Order: sequence, then structure tokens, then C-alpha cells
Amino acid sequence: MDWNDLRYFLAVARHGTTLAAGRALKVSQTTVARRVQVLEGDLGLTLFERRPTGYVLTPEGEGLIDQAREVEQRAQAVAALAAAQGRVARGTVKLTTEEIVAVTLLVPVLGALHETHPGITVEIDTSDALRDLGAGDADIALRSCHRPEGNALVARRLSDEIWAFYCSESYAAAHGVPGSMEELANHPIIGGGGPGLWRHYQPWLARYGLEQAVTLHQGSVMGLLASVKAGLGLAALPVLVADHEPGLIRCTPQTPPGGRGLWLLTHERLRHTPRVRAVLDLIADHIIARARASTPTPVLRPEFADAHIVLPPGFQADIGTVQ
Repeated sequence: MDWNDLRYFLAVARHGTTLAAGRALKVSQTTVARRVQVLEGDLGLTLFERRPTGYVLTPEGEGLIDQAREVEQRAQAVAALAAAQGRVARGTVKLTTEEIVAVTLLVPVLGALHETHPGITVEIDTSDALRDLGAGDADIALRSCHRPEGNALVARRLSDEIWAFYCSESYAAAHGVPGSMEELANHPIIGGGGPGLWRHYQPWLARYGLEQAVTLHQGSVMGLLASVKAGLGLAALPVLVADHEPGLIRCTPQTPPGGRGLWLLTHERLRHTPRVRAVLDLIADHIIARARASTPTPVLRPEFADAHIVLPPGFQADIGTVQ
């Protein structure tokens, strides 16, 4: 027996004709008549007496009508419960990003998320491995790049990526704060930051003749941050992070935007899923507010605020690496 055929049985019982039942169900009269006939064959019963004026329940049909209505009510209850659960933000959200973003930018977000959506569990992946959002390797990505591309991805630019040189308060007390890019050559510079960053950081140092001042190479951006906080020297750090780190002093003006930005990404099929939507909104609100609070000028470009772009197909998302 096809449970769906009970819908046709009940509709004919209510409306008295297959024509009226078809209109109610938004199907053809022929479909209704055929499904009722199939149901009768499956049950081995004649449910309706066909008359010129319409369909009338037989005693066998009368005997089943209450149970059929109960099945309908249960099915409607299941649908309502499923819809309610679909509106509740719960479940696991897989998020991929760089380690420094996860440690410095996302920790406050996770605290707020737990308060407002205790049913959501976030799994953060900070590896350098490629993550394909289209294949389900991750639900959300925070990427630093010029402009992301992907297959059916939805992207939102949260801020420009702007860097400056920083030192610690303890270092400044002992050695002073350089007043210009040229003066940086008289101070120990911390280089590295991982292969993804170094290919951008090294040419920048070379432009100002600072490569010879590098006294330490770190393997990650978190290593740069830790070395600066320990007073080992100066390093270029993202303003969005370092401006909000206690004990750090910005030594140089922020670099002008070079087209790179921090982008929030998800796949088109997930953008309205409650658990994913909740995490996306909290991350966006927090990072945009943090960018606007960065000194001396806001980092966020007004033309990118609240911009949503469905990106073109043909690219496997390279998530988790600085490009």
C-alpha cells in the first residue's frame, strides 16, 4: 500500500467528486481517480460507490475513514515538527580558516554563539590543506585573498586586509619606537610567518631594504605575534588583529589596501540553513565591528559593506591558506 494514496481517498471523501478533489490537491481528475483505484486494489476493498452525482463511501470506506484521518493528522504533525526543528539552529558547523584568525578573531564569537545558540557545535580546522566547500569539506570559510572564486559559493567581504609593523611595550621601553619605515633597519625584524605569508612579506621587506634586519624566522603568523609580544623585535601584523592585542604598539602607518580582504564564504546550498546562518551572522557582525574600531581609520570599505556575491563556477576553493 502506498501511504500517499490515503490523501486521494480523503480528498474524494471530503469533496464528493474526483474533479473537486483534484482541484484541492492541485492534480488532474484522472490522477485522483487512478490513485483511488490503485488504493482499492492494494487493500482488496471497494471504498467508493461511483454514482452519476459523485463518489459515495461504501461501508468498507466508512470503516477506514477515521483511521485515514488519523494518519493524515499524524503526517501533518510530523511536517510541522520538522519545520519547527528546521528553524532551530542546532547541529555541527565545520569552519576552516587560518590559525591567527581562529585564535584572535573567532574566540569572542564562539562565546557569544554558545550563549545564543547552545545547540550549535563548531569544529574549527586551521590546517593548510585544501578545503572544498562544494564537496562538504567545510561549511564556512574565512579566507584572506584578493577576490575568492568558487563553484556556487556565496562570499561576503568583511574588511580590507591592512598590515603595519608592531613592537611590544617592553621592547619600546628598552629600545624606543621607530618613527619611520627607514628607521626599522636599526631594529631586529621577525620574518617568516609561513610560506603563504612569506611570499608577500619578503618582497615588502625588500622594498624598504629591511631583509638584512631579519634576525628570526617564524613558521606561522601566530609565531610572529608571539615573538613580538615577547619583545624579540618588530614584525608586520594584520591591523585587524594587532590593534586589539594588549601590550602592542603600532610603529608604522598602516599600509594602504592592496586589494586583499578578509572574506566569509559558504556554499549556496547552505546559506539559509539555520545553524550555518547563525554562525555566519555572528562572525560577520563581530569582525565588521572590530574592523570599524581599528585605529586610526576604519578598515572596512563602505562599498563592500553587506555585499553578497554569488561567485562563478570552475574553481575548487583553496581554503585555509594565505594567498
